[in-house]
Amino acid sequence: MTESAHKEIKMIEKAAREFSKKVLAPEREENDAFPFGPFFNTALEKAYGLDFFHLNLPENLGGMGQSIRALCRVMDQICREDSSLGGIIFTNTLSQSILLETGSESRLQSLAEKATGVFDFIVAFPSLTNPHDLTDLPKAQVKNDVFTLSGHLDYLVLGGMAKQAIIPACIDGNKEYSLFLVNLDSPDVVRSEPIMSHGLHACPAVDVTFSFAEGFLLGEAGKGDGYFTKASETMQLAASAMLLGVMKGSWDEAMSYCGSRVQGGRKLKDWSTMQMKLADMVIQVHVADMLVERACQAVENQEKDWQNLVKAAAFHIQSAATQLVTEGIQALGGVGYMKDFGQEKRFRDAGQIQTMLGHTHIKKLRFIKQFLN
Repeated sequence: MTESAHKEIKMIEKAAREFSKKVLAPEREENDAFPFGPFFNTALEKAYGLDFFHLNLPENLGGMGQSIRALCRVMDQICREDSSLGGIIFTNTLSQSILLETGSESRLQSLAEKATGVFDFIVAFPSLTNPHDLTDLPKAQVKNDVFTLSGHLDYLVLGGMAKQAIIPACIDGNKEYSLFLVNLDSPDVVRSEPIMSHGLHACPAVDVTFSFAEGFLLGEAGKGDGYFTKASETMQLAASAMLLGVMKGSWDEAMSYCGSRVQGGRKLKDWSTMQMKLADMVIQVHVADMLVERACQAVENQEKDWQNLVKAAAFHIQSAATQLVTEGIQALGGVGYMKDFGQEKRFRDAGQIQTMLGHTHIKKLRFIKQFLN
């Protein structure tokens, strides 16, 4: 990486950190009340104005042309305070990656040129699943070169707020799914109310029903799984950076609480038992930080077998995050389970982030089969 590129990424990272502290942190508990409370429109528009939604988009398409490292740094900083926004940026960036993989640059350029705000720009996708694992995808029919989609799709992330979505569907007579760009404002599309999720409450998802809704075929018919796999190879690293941010936020809050709370005549951080717990936490944070950084380097240098390096890093961080957010709750004692503090939310968010791009256990089975075969 050149010195100028390094400085630019540091500036982007600093902007994300300041935004998280000043905009996200003060309203974290209120934002987490969605869908039973108001949505954080203002914060979303500010993030859009800071170009967090344009990081990996090529410059000729109105983006910043940054590497996966820049996206990971932003995800890290944002998810320290509120992972819901991280989930929104992740899903939209995944949609952009899929559009690029399918050769749909003109669609991206049109989005960038016509958008007057974040809600015109974002593209929904079922980012918490791998379409290959879904058993009942919508069906697509073609007549006079026009495709129409019918059927139901569960948990379309950003489906309630985006105007367009990338939808996996099977064309009649083809077992392999294809990808379609669909106008969600069409009268042939019915969207449910926002679904109350385990974590990432302010990263809304809806169930969607299609009744002969027109869709634009992205790339080649039946090649949807290949496009998704290609896009997810690097986006899995962004999901790891989200978990890294959650881990750092949990560590920050544990240290802050243990440094101010006094029991038995000492601050909590001065008791040896608590010191061991905090030591385990900070070790896991540093290891995860190194793994994300090393994986970013491998991707940028296109090292041999970088895909498996990214996957291995992701699986380790998922396991470490599960353990760390549990320790983060325990470090605060009984109040760690209360919504007044951020640890309870981080515990839920970490569980939700692990399902990005598909169930962890299924992804692990696919990973080991590469070596067994």
